[in-house]
Amino acid sequence: MSTPFTADPAFDAGSVFAADWPLCQVRLQDDARFPWLILIPRRAGMVELGDLAGADRAALWDEALRAGEVVRALSQRLGRPVDKLNTAAIGNVTAQLHLHVVGRRRDDALWPDPVWGRGPAERYDEAVRAEALRLIAES
Repeated sequence: MSTPFTADPAFDAGSVFAADWPLCQVRLQDDARFPWLILIPRRAGMVELGDLAGADRAALWDEALRAGEVVRALSQRLGRPVDKLNTAAIGNVTAQLHLHVVGRRRDDALWPDPVWGRGPAERYDEAVRAEALRLIAES
């Protein structure tokens, strides 16, 4: 009997559930400074990219590209189009395998430095968060 998937509760501190795509749970990072999605493959016990079966690795990259399109669309709707998409599998805080897809602008406050752990998050206004979640759900 396999262990069912559950997202690490640590994700709840800075992100909100947005959708379930074929492989991943999609979460919106609740930081209006950057349009930012987190993809968590719904496979129990995954820590490294190499832990995924080949078909799941391919699906993860497909969903990462899809997430990039959503991040670009979200940035357009917010009136702040991104210049660059950053995609990373960094699990120093939460070991559970997950992929960050972050939109960056050359004029954002942290450019060109990394966004992780830099400054306090600026939570989305409720209406903007709802619009972002709707866009993700419709994609």
